[in-house]
Amino acid sequence: MKSFETFSQLHEGPTPLLLGNIWDVNSAKIFERAGYKAIGTSSQAVAASQGYEDGEKMPFDALLQLARRIVNSVDIPFTVDIEGGYSRSAAGIIEHIEQLHDAGVVGINLEDTIAGTSRTLQPVPVFQKTLCSVADHLCRKNLKMFVNIRTDGFLLGMPTALTESLGRISSFEEAGANGIFVPCITEVNDIKAVVNATDLPVNVMCMPSLPNFSDLKALGVKRISIGPFVYSYVDKKAVEAVSTIIESDNFSFLFN
Repeated sequence: MKSFETFSQLHEGPTPLLLGNIWDVNSAKIFERAGYKAIGTSSQAVAASQGYEDGEKMPFDALLQLARRIVNSVDIPFTVDIEGGYSRSAAGIIEHIEQLHDAGVVGINLEDTIAGTSRTLQPVPVFQKTLCSVADHLCRKNLKMFVNIRTDGFLLGMPTALTESLGRISSFEEAGANGIFVPCITEVNDIKAVVNATDLPVNVMCMPSLPNFSDLKALGVKRISIGPFVYSYVDKKAVEAVSTIIESDNFSFLFN
């Protein structure tokens, strides 16, 4: 497994890091063979592949076990989406991060929302305090972990998403984040404003109207995530395949 330093450097190059979001060992190997420089779990894809709903419904121990298997199966940096940290306390989140670090994971995604019957943004002072505790602990223990902080104003469709995101990004940079992830942001001027608001590498995610990679590079984006969308595409094709078997009354199409 490549190192934290390698993963960090992938956020500093002239070309954005295209992160392959995986859901099991086989998908991790597929992305590695295709030439991706780093991979990370998609919480939604991992949960769905294991029969769980997204939003920390999959047990953390199951996620940790999967992380260990992936670390032992690929040679590229691997980061894990831990959603809200699988705990509502800084101590619990730190414990989970330490376990992932010891497994060989080089980065995490941590969200500023709490998933429940509806997803809600945590107050900035509350999440900033948690992030400070996490960053201070990693520093004191010399644990190398790329902490990518996801802020969900655009994901939630807030009318004030840009203003909300800019204020949060400043607080999270101050608290010790290594990167900023703004899923569902797509407008060029919004992306430009976010990139200009921080010295941290900015991460965006696959969306139908997301600018192409060369435009994102020109805007200064440093990381592009696939999210759950390759998994969803593969799942859709599987549904089509098993239906076609019944409709065609044979298996011949599987070998075309």
